[in-house]
Amino acid sequence: MAQKIKKGDTVVILSGKDKGKSGEVTRVIRSDDKVVVSGVNVHARHRKPTQVNPQGGIERKEAPLHISNVALADPKDGSATRVRFEERDGKKVRIAVKSGELING
Repeated sequence: MAQKIKKGDTVVILSGKDKGKSGEVTRVIRSDDKVVVSGVNVHARHRKPTQVNPQGGIERKEAPLHISNVALADPKDGSATRVRFEERDGKKVRIAVKSGELING
């Protein structure tokens, strides 16, 4: 089956501490059904100083979210929408259910 959410899509977070936020998908992990969204689900890890990183400090990194906790942002108004597949001009394309707009990519 084709992917409903792809790298580069703008998504809205549906649940968790970042509910309501939106961001761009930077990575899709298909084997675990997870996505990494920029600026969302940021975790901090305290690092000791090492020879490679003599400063040490706090390392902030986006952690993966389960794909069921995100929804594609509607291209028209940015609200959460589901994705439908249609065939247009012999090509399979993604359509936003809420507005009927074509989704790029």
